[in-house]
Parts: sequence; structure tokens; C-alpha cells
Amino acid sequence: MKISNLAACLLAGAMLASGAMPANAATYDPQCFRAAAAAGATVQLPAKHGPYRIAFANGFIGNGWRVQMIQTLRAYAAQPDVAKQIKELRIVSVGTDVSAQIAAMDNFINAGFDAILIDANSPTAFKPVLRRAQKAGVLIVSFDNTFDRTGKETNLIQVNQDQRAMGQMMGDWLNSTMKEKKSVLEVRGVPGNSVDRDRHEGFRAAMAKDPGVQITEVVGNWDDGTGQKAVADALAVHGNFDGIYTQGGSIGVTHAVMDAGKGFIPIAGEGENGFRKLIVAHANDGLLGDSAGQSPALVAVALKAALAALDGRALPQEIAVPIPEANYKTLVAGKTYFPDVSDTFFAASDFPVCSINLGAKDILGASGK
Repeated sequence: MKISNLAACLLAGAMLASGAMPANAATYDPQCFRAAAAAGATVQLPAKHGPYRIAFANGFIGNGWRVQMIQTLRAYAAQPDVAKQIKELRIVSVGTDVSAQIAAMDNFINAGFDAILIDANSPTAFKPVLRRAQKAGVLIVSFDNTFDRTGKETNLIQVNQDQRAMGQMMGDWLNSTMKEKKSVLEVRGVPGNSVDRDRHEGFRAAMAKDPGVQITEVVGNWDDGTGQKAVADALAVHGNFDGIYTQGGSIGVTHAVMDAGKGFIPIAGEGENGFRKLIVAHANDGLLGDSAGQSPALVAVALKAALAALDGRALPQEIAVPIPEANYKTLVAGKTYFPDVSDTFFAASDFPVCSINLGAKDILGASGK
């Protein structure tokens, strides 16, 4: 027994020194930073002295969600209580090129930044640069499109909504809402991203409960214009569908259905304000819509987590954020959609449980670059 206790103490000490702690370790602000799973690890790094230099290595920038996400980051970082903790905030967007995003991370590591936020272009390609960051003592906070962890990362925190659960939620809703269950159109996101993969897998798991449903798949890149064309082409080739699930670009997808003139069908989509406005406007005409949003304010939770970790706070390595959902029965003006705000605004724009309360004016007034 004495040998076992000594071994346990030595192991705990080694884990603490490396930044990893047992899953049951007490964590900072658990209401905001809720562990994604009971078995997940906890990260606690040696406290640094602020204010801190924070970098954001963004990838894809070609849709409204990404623009609003950067606006949200700037708006949150500008709040007085946050701004005093930040010496420098630098943002770069590199497009979909994985090697360019890795190079951006290396540049930030070499420049001595304290933490790097990242919305990753690939879940698997960043292992070498993550090791370089760990060796240099740079904290990495991944959100939205996160990494497939190896279990060896002690300087990595990930913030996300459960993407697989979101896809399954949409599939379950379609299954319970469609009048006929013969054919469904799935509009996917940007290929190669973990969000696209996980939502697709969750959706297919839900649809597998009714194996008689034929699923047609197109790529919409989470973009209104791309999604509208992809759906218009699919409708022209296949005729009508019994339901549609789109990961994003929901406004364009809905307009493609309207333009086809074949009647409304149930559509499960993202959290765009314009999509929610269309649902409210046409629900009585048959547009039964469900909107589950990946909030751009995830970036604010990621920044809040980075600042807490740099202060030496213990945090779950995998932080789970709730999925905000509303449908044609539950949408409320001024709460879950905003009649006087632009269509491309994502309605789920704050996280009160984390004291992140950003209004549309705050976000839209910030730069999206």
C-alpha cells in the first residue's frame, strides 16, 4: 500500500508539472468551462504574468459565420475587463490551405506569443506544430474545427459544441417532422474539416434508424451562394425531396427551394438570423424549419479560456458549450431571432453563463478582418 501511494504521488506530481491533471481535479468556473466528458483530462499550466500576447490563426474566411466570429473576437477583446489582460491581439486568416495555417502557427510560436487560438483546417495535420508549441511553452486553444487529440498534449485546450450531436439532432428532427421518408438532401460544409465530418456522421447515424430513406449529398461549403446553387442543381436533377439538412448556408438553401416552386419541405439548418426570419414568415405556408446554431461566440469562450489558463487556472482539456436550438414552434422575435438585424447575422451570439453578453451592435460594429 505504501508503494502504491508513493507511485500515485509521483505520477500526480509529474502530471501537474507537465500541465495535465486527473479528470476529477477541481476546475475554474465550471459553469462556463464545463467538461465535455467525465473522463476528460484537466490542464493547468504555470501562471504567467499578463497582460498577454494572443494570436489567432484562422483558416477559412469565406462565409458570414467566419466574419462574425472575427467581429465577435474583436468586440469581446475590446471589453474593458478583457482588454486590460491583453497586450496584443493579432489575427491572420489563411484560407483553406493547411500548410499556410501551420506556417502561421510557427510564426506566432517564434514571435513569442503566449497563446494561439485556432479554427483548424484539418483535425489531424497539426501534430508536429502542436509539439513545437508545447516545447516552446505556448498555449493552444482550438475551437469550432478542433483537433483529434493523441492524449499527449498538455498545452492544448479545446472549446466546442458537440458537432456529432448537432448532426444527430437535425436528423432526428427531420425523421419526426417529414410526412414522407423516401428521399433526403444533405448539404455538407467545407470538405476536410472536423465539423463537417462530425455533423455528417451524426446526421447519418440518425437517418440510419430508417434505412429506407435515400440520401443525396451535395457540398455547400457553409455558404449561401454555393449552397443555393448546389440545392437548385439537385432539385433540377432529382425532383423534390422530403426534407433537407444543411450544415450552413441555410438562407441560400431555403431560397433554392422557394425558387423551384415545388412547395415547402422541412429544412433543418444553421443559426442564421435570415433563415430564422424565413421560417417565421413562411411556417404557415409549410416551411417547417429547425435551426441549431454553432455560435460564432465560441471564439469568445476560447479567448476567455486562454486568459484563464495563462493565469494558472485549471480547466478541462475538452470544454463543452451548449447547442442553441429553435424551430418554427419556438422562435421568438428579439430573443431567438432579430427582425431588424441583417440576415447573415448568427442569432446565437452570446453565452450568458460565461458572462459573455455581446449585442448585435457591438459585434457588427467591429472589424471582420
